[in-house]
Amino acid sequence: MAKKGNTVKIRLISTGKNTKGEPTGYTYYIIKNPRNQTEKMKFRKYDPRAVHPDTGKVGAHVMFEEKKMPPHKKN
Repeated sequence: MAKKGNTVKIRLISTGKNTKGEPTGYTYYIIKNPRNQTEKMKFRKYDPRAVHPDTGKVGAHVMFEEKKMPPHKKN
């Protein structure tokens, strides 16, 4: 069997704002290897809820920043 790698699942949260000026809360989940990438990750990705500041249209590319994963819910 293949050995399980040292990867962890992380959450990327949008920095985009909606029409009211509030954060959209849109997230992406990705996997990273903390041995190779020690700093926090930032990506410019598409947020379908964010409003473009120049045109005012909904849906824009904004920065996504790494945040903590939410706690696991046990049933």
